Amino acid sequence: MPLTDTAVRQAKAGEKEYSITDGGGLSLYVATNGTKSWHFRFSWHGKQPRMSLGTYPEIGLKDAREKREQARTLVAKGIDPRSTRREEKRAASSSAIKTFEVVANEWYAFKLPRWAKAKKGAAVQAQLYLDKDLVPALGKFPIAEVRRADVLACLRVIEKRGALNVARKCRTWLNEIFRFGIASDYLEVNPAADLDIVAAKEPPEKHNPMLRQRELKEFLVTLDGADLKDYTKSAIRLLLLTGVRTGELRHATWSQFDLDGALWTIPASGVKQLQKVIRAKGEGVVPPYLVPLSRQAVEEVRKVHQMTGRYKLLIAGRSDPSKPISDGTVNVALRRMGYEGRLTGHGIRATISTALNEMGYNEDWIEAQLSHAGSSKIRKTYNHAEYVEQRRGMMQDWADYLDGLEA
Repeated sequence: MPLTDTAVRQAKAGEKEYSITDGGGLSLYVATNGTKSWHFRFSWHGKQPRMSLGTYPEIGLKDAREKREQARTLVAKGIDPRSTRREEKRAASSSAIKTFEVVANEWYAFKLPRWAKAKKGAAVQAQLYLDKDLVPALGKFPIAEVRRADVLACLRVIEKRGALNVARKCRTWLNEIFRFGIASDYLEVNPAADLDIVAAKEPPEKHNPMLRQRELKEFLVTLDGADLKDYTKSAIRLLLLTGVRTGELRHATWSQFDLDGALWTIPASGVKQLQKVIRAKGEGVVPPYLVPLSRQAVEEVRKVHQMTGRYKLLIAGRSDPSKPISDGTVNVALRRMGYEGRLTGHGIRATISTALNEMGYNEDWIEAQLSHAGSSKIRKTYNHAEYVEQRRGMMQDWADYLDGLEA
């Protein structure tokens, strides 16, 4: 016998759950806690599955019967009404909350542990340009409704202000965000794909300026007579005597140095270029960066540490000894020396590499000293802990060569 509105309303909970049949596969299920649900049972490949059509009183008898008829129609067409219902729920849920901003934040949270923690690293830059450009332009759009024209318009604004390097990075991030959305089943098509084809052309990359061997004597004389802080001169000399990166020198601690053994041990976690290797292989697996020190380098290390107060850091900051010197200290000093456009802190490494190669030293020794990737195209590994004794001789020769130039 078909149900009535009154019968549905007056159905009470009992000691056990029970169902009242309406007909056509529809029934009212009454739980022991009084919850009432509409169930639809149908025949599917020899089985009698059941699906929920909602709860009462949110879904009344009339609405429940309409839902039953819709489900029966699908069954008659050979379509499982349960799968259709799941798709409807998923689509409703996704379209309700998954804006570009929401998905971009999910992508950022996913990527963050994989990025190196650096002041100017990808994590900081991605957050900066998400906040500055991408979210303001696209954030409120449902992710599945963002069109290629929307993405292109966003990038054109960045290109128009001349930030072509930023635009290239944003193209990469946008492509990843939409691919992340596709993998998360938020959308089907990536509107940021292939936009490099219509991107504004970037100017040729400017490499860090460097000095050639014939310019080193003039540089050393200029450095010696320059009106700079003594610790700044020491920093430049140490870069020239070791080939380390400015960041590795700035963050160097006294405990990293074995001056009796003339060896500087930089933990792999302190080398920016090794962060990706560490994340792939795990902390403690990647060996430290070993830097053999010449007699002149040992002397300079002792001198600058005493000069700056014998703090934990090798070269302690002047205003706060617990913090390193500014990351612009060396480049500002080089500009004051008259080398703007001719040499940078990073360019010192290129200067050393070129000079040592021209002097005929083994390429692998040079690459290991500079903590570069190995020259072998097969290994593709960091050999920064290799050839220590060979490098020790090479760097002593290099230091003696610089002394000879200055003399």
